Amino acid sequence: MTKTSKPPFRADHVGSLLRPQSVLDARARRADGEISAEDLREIEDTAIQDVVRLQEDAGLESITDGEFRREMFHIDFLQNLSGVAVTGALSVKFRSKSGEREFAPPRLEVVGRIERTREISVSDFTYLQGLVNKTPKLCIPSPTMLHFRTGRKGISMDLYPDIEDFFADLARAYREEITALGKAGCTYLQLDDTNLAYLCDPAMRERTRAMGEDPDELPMLYARIINDAISTRPADMAVCIHLCRGNFRSSWVAEGGYEPVAEVLLNELDIDGYFLEYDDERSGDFAPLRFAPKNKMVVLGLVTSKLPELEAKDDLKQRIDEAAQYVDGDQLALSPQCGFSSTVHGNEMTQADQFAKLRLVVETAKEVWG
Repeated sequence: MTKTSKPPFRADHVGSLLRPQSVLDARARRADGEISAEDLREIEDTAIQDVVRLQEDAGLESITDGEFRREMFHIDFLQNLSGVAVTGALSVKFRSKSGEREFAPPRLEVVGRIERTREISVSDFTYLQGLVNKTPKLCIPSPTMLHFRTGRKGISMDLYPDIEDFFADLARAYREEITALGKAGCTYLQLDDTNLAYLCDPAMRERTRAMGEDPDELPMLYARIINDAISTRPADMAVCIHLCRGNFRSSWVAEGGYEPVAEVLLNELDIDGYFLEYDDERSGDFAPLRFAPKNKMVVLGLVTSKLPELEAKDDLKQRIDEAAQYVDGDQLALSPQCGFSSTVHGNEMTQADQFAKLRLVVETAKEVWG
């Protein structure tokens, strides 16, 4: 087996990292009006410099800014699209090994025509690009995130009597941002998508029906929206998608194997690789990987980002071998199952735990693929 020269890499990661206390304190001071947005950004700049060095020291080929400038993996991007507004909060029940917890992420609605009226993540990318010696990786939410949480009810009927016009405007806005990122030099882009993984959970499928959507049709619709959104990306830009079942303070929302969405997911999306959660029984077995075509990479999220305990290399290697029964082992790679801090709150582990996990990914990948 060979080392990959383009993303995704044999040892990779999903993107978000635990926020250092300096950033958490600065965000609180900014919320209280004690410091300016410029002051906050300077503090974030310094923290990003440090976390870039730590990722490179861990041996990673792809380097992110840890999503240090975001409160949540999706809200900060989507609310910068013209026409999107925060209208209250959702009530979401998360589960963990120790029980359940409630979380109320912001509720987004479409109250105007969707447009990209300003750059959203280009300046964040260019700052990161100026720091790294490896490949800078940018993570943005999948465009489907603006539909699944509320369905048709969250999209203005007056502005979008034909839902296809909404999908077209959404994809256009994404194309414009991705084109600008390409011009800035971005060659590695990741779309973070909880929706396709949620559609693997029987309870979430019932919720989807109650919302007026068909869980059997949504995967094909979402593949079409994503493909439209990335259709004009530069030839040298690798695009991957990460599927997540929820990630808040080491807890999750959904459970269930990939079988309900696997054939569409692995064959209809015009992307280069998949980051798939496989850290425990919530994700089912590897059988759905049989649908993976020969030209796609599958990054196995075998190392959990939810618990601090370090996995054994031999166990990881055994699971890689099990996955290789369904997809060519040369198409496989390794990563943590999710980010370490999809929201600013972070998962329940230390910075030392986090980087031990990342070093484990790098060391195991070298031993498996060279």
